[in-house]
Amino acid sequence: MNCELCIKENSRRLRALETDFDPVRGIGCSGDRVEVATPVEGLPRAFVPREMTDDPQYAVATGAEQWKTLRCRHDFEYWCVTCVRVKHKTLGTDVAFRLNRPQRRVAAVMEADRRAGRPIRLIMLKARQWGGSTLVQMYMAWIQSCHRRNWHSLICAHVKDTAAGIRGMYTKMLADYPEDLWEGDERPMFRPYERSLNVREITGRGCRVTVGSAENHEAVRGSDYAMAHLSETAFWPSTPQHTPEGLVRAVCGSIALMPYSLIVMESTANGIGNYFHSEWVRCRDGRGDKRAVFVPWYEIELYSVPVDDPEALITTMSPYERSLWDMGLTLEQIYWYRLKSSEYLSHEMMMAEFPTTDTEAFAATGSGVFDPADVERLREDCHEPLITGDTDSSGAIVPDPNGALKVWEEPDPKAEYVVAVDVGGRTAKSDWSVIAVLRRGEGMRRHEVVAQWRGHLDHDLLAARCAAVGRLYNDALLIVESNTLESEADGGADSNLFVLSRLAESYRHIYRRDTVDVDGRASQRLGFHTNRSTKASLISGLIEAVRDGAYTERDTEACNELLTYEQRRNGSYGARAGFHDDIVMARAMALHALRSRQLRLAGPAPILPPKW
Repeated sequence: MNCELCIKENSRRLRALETDFDPVRGIGCSGDRVEVATPVEGLPRAFVPREMTDDPQYAVATGAEQWKTLRCRHDFEYWCVTCVRVKHKTLGTDVAFRLNRPQRRVAAVMEADRRAGRPIRLIMLKARQWGGSTLVQMYMAWIQSCHRRNWHSLICAHVKDTAAGIRGMYTKMLADYPEDLWEGDERPMFRPYERSLNVREITGRGCRVTVGSAENHEAVRGSDYAMAHLSETAFWPSTPQHTPEGLVRAVCGSIALMPYSLIVMESTANGIGNYFHSEWVRCRDGRGDKRAVFVPWYEIELYSVPVDDPEALITTMSPYERSLWDMGLTLEQIYWYRLKSSEYLSHEMMMAEFPTTDTEAFAATGSGVFDPADVERLREDCHEPLITGDTDSSGAIVPDPNGALKVWEEPDPKAEYVVAVDVGGRTAKSDWSVIAVLRRGEGMRRHEVVAQWRGHLDHDLLAARCAAVGRLYNDALLIVESNTLESEADGGADSNLFVLSRLAESYRHIYRRDTVDVDGRASQRLGFHTNRSTKASLISGLIEAVRDGAYTERDTEACNELLTYEQRRNGSYGARAGFHDDIVMARAMALHALRSRQLRLAGPAPILPPKW
């Protein structure tokens, strides 16, 4: 790196960060603004939201107090600096609430929905110590103080003390609120609501604020909420009786899809595979109901330190620090990161506290087999299937939007396929059965997932489904995981090895493994048996395939399973508690067959394939 050019570029980056933000004059604030004359002493002109000048009351708001009250109603940034006081993080004294850079960005997202008349829905993955919870709570307070009466809200955190602390910001705001700007029938304050310890009512507005925790679901159910602030959702406990998704569904399901209704879910990361991570990925990829906003550490103004010797920093940058420079960060930000990193035993611990990307945030706080960055690259190729449906009695595809079969590519007569089956249980409470179809890659084309069936069936019906899917895809090699069937050999006629034998009679192109019996005689057995040794081999091959991008994934649920797959303390592999690995195992078996090129182990089935 050329030091002289870097120093020159750094000066340019520093100047770019020096944005002029003045919420009183309305400079650097969100929304469409117009410059107007004001009746406020010391403020001859200001840029105000256009919606303020469109308000019928604007024409009669000629006095300073009336004008300021009207502006508070339409200008969130102005309301914050005028009506709210917070404790300064470094000075320790109370100061006017002047939004910092990430707070302004997040507020602009919420304001865009409000101004468009849309319900406000947001999920926020955040770094620490920038005031995300304060912002959300004050935004809700602004709606209840200036826009809506009888508009009730919930603050729910992982523990009740945290939720109470968040409401404490609200209590302080009401205590410091300028009474001449208060739009209520009584002096601003909280008062108890019907002797409840968890509920307070805002005097003069009729708005109730309830605090609760994920530890006590019953305390937050059944109320008439219009807004919900769900804090540190990644840390909400999950038990067989109570899950985060169950609580969110119970609370938020009753919040109407109407203007000024609000749901904000915010948290720091706490590993991969929990409810918050799944919801973040869903919304980030545009499949959820919330806008996804990530706040990285470098967006926070505090995380910057002057550099005495720029050349020394430039010439000693680590590869990671160089990547930060390539992202557009300043030397001052990178120097802060270096100094802060020295406080941690590992870079992973630093990334957990101060993530640079959303993928890094989750990866650094979790422990899994597959690198999240590799999985996210796989996810880029995932999309909705070409056909959703199921097979009928003849084996033909019947379209059905609720069907268990997803088809991303119709069979190519010239292509070779493998069908891998992970056998699950017969009821909805059991593990899933998964039939995965992969196309063998040729030339520059990688192996590719082209179809998948996932559901619950009796094992004899599952066998028939496997054969039908195999015939559709050019009599593909059918590799069936036999552990479940072998372990249930005494469990009944419909769940024993007879199923595999009958399948082999009607579909001869089925995988057989070499075995040696107790007398030392070599033989073959139907199906793929996973034990500690073979499973380690399967997973090692899948790790390599995911890392090297050796196959193309189409199903986003497969990516989710990869992220929750882990190696346990005893060295074994499996899904994290509460999650599944059926898709993972089907992928691993299919790629094992493709890697070994064992696609033609037996003759084709005697039954002709049905027409597509």
